[in-house]
Amino acid sequence: MNRAFNPPGVAPPAGTYSHGVEVPPNSRLLYVAGQIGTNPDGSVPPDVGAQTDRVFENIKAILAGAGMTMADVVKLNAYLVKPGDIPAFRDARNRHLGAARPASTLAVISALASPAFLVEVEVVAAKSA
Repeated sequence: MNRAFNPPGVAPPAGTYSHGVEVPPNSRLLYVAGQIGTNPDGSVPPDVGAQTDRVFENIKAILAGAGMTMADVVKLNAYLVKPGDIPAFRDARNRHLGAARPASTLAVISALASPAFLVEVEVVAAKSA
């Protein structure tokens, strides 16, 4: 089982994440490419909350294909293009993470691959073999 680390001497996490996550030996690893908020029909929702929901639905589908769930995510990198979207992103992310607390990074960047994309999330998941 993956083990979270939030040691004394380091400020507690400022949100729903862990400072570190240890993956046990012989675990299967899954690297999920950055997911954007594109619906299966190719449409892109206009707001970051709906895009973030779609991003996590895409991630959950990829994880399920590998026999994994959000509980197996050990690292999450998120990219937003607007600082003002952080609260809506966090609300959606927290709904989808549930009790999972992966090591996480959130960055606000100047642009993604298309101006329609407001958020992109990539994850690494690990499950004991």
